[in-house]
Amino acid sequence: MILEMLKKTATGLAGQLTVTDVRIGLSYTAVLLDNGSVGVTMTFRNLLSDGCIVSDSPLIGQKAAHLIDRVDSPELLERTVALATVNAVVNRQKPGIFGGDILDNLSLTGEDVVGMVGFFGPLVPGIRSQVKTLNIFEKLTDKAPGLYPEAAAFEMLPACTVAIITSTSLVNLTLEKLLSAAVNCRKVVLTGASTPLLPEVFKPYGVDMLSGIIGSNSGALLRVISEGGGMRSFKGHIRKVNMHCH
Repeated sequence: MILEMLKKTATGLAGQLTVTDVRIGLSYTAVLLDNGSVGVTMTFRNLLSDGCIVSDSPLIGQKAAHLIDRVDSPELLERTVALATVNAVVNRQKPGIFGGDILDNLSLTGEDVVGMVGFFGPLVPGIRSQVKTLNIFEKLTDKAPGLYPEAAAFEMLPACTVAIITSTSLVNLTLEKLLSAAVNCRKVVLTGASTPLLPEVFKPYGVDMLSGIIGSNSGALLRVISEGGGMRSFKGHIRKVNMHCH
């Protein structure tokens, strides 16, 4: 249902915008529009099947709305390109956007039990220093000591007070189940480069804050993605931004 609402809202905002470049990199996928806006989504390269392609290729020259229509496609790579297109359309400077670290806006306390779905390494020390417990759920549990497998999130989030959920859950179709598990949390944040900055879409599902990116140097960002770079290499080419959903 979230993807259907996301598709409807983003399509309405896309108008006649046209795709001028697409980069499907090893770590991220990017879509550039003819208004200069660029959107990014993580590439799940390890989950792609052999010979995987995006239908209706070539993509350059297509209307953004046409690609957005595939955001709920059964094909992973089509969903990936579609979500990058959504982000190219909607992730721009607008009322309600503010900068800063998301930790400054969570009001964490020593009594909080935080569930982090996806390993966001730079956030971990700051969160651990403020809360009672930090539980991190990650597909690749060897990224750091003490990580829980991703499936454990559905069992453990109901006991958490704050949930920080990777927006790549939109691509792998787990977000709605995760939000259901986090229904008792006093604060739910959707975060990461793949996050669409559309509070009106996520508020009805219990999301309190969105934390994503806006591309500030589209040419450099496209180059980094083509060369297989990730978030560490995005520095100087993006702005990290937030939006409240209330």
